[in-house]
Amino acid sequence: MGHEDNVLDSTLDAGVAVQGDPHRELEAVLDDLEALLKHGEVIGALTARGINASLALVAAGGLRAYVMGKKSEAAEDFATAAEEIRGRLSSLATGADAGGRRA
Repeated sequence: MGHEDNVLDSTLDAGVAVQGDPHRELEAVLDDLEALLKHGEVIGALTARGINASLALVAAGGLRAYVMGKKSEAAEDFATAAEEIRGRLSSLATGADAGGRRA
């Protein structure tokens, strides 16, 4: 896979003006993020770096909920992701990660 095909190397220009309804634009960006986090190559690249794509999806769900004004749902998703990551980091630090889990 060449550099131009690497989806993790793509970035958005922060100077892009939002056209139309910002809620729709946010939904579209978050839909794209969710799709990327479910893509096999992205999952593989993240896993190789020790990042759990499922937890990233939970955090992305929290971000979606937050920007859509669902603060209680966002707090729950972020708390779940933080708790899982913290637990996995603790397991890695103690060497108790026999299940091969990744933070």
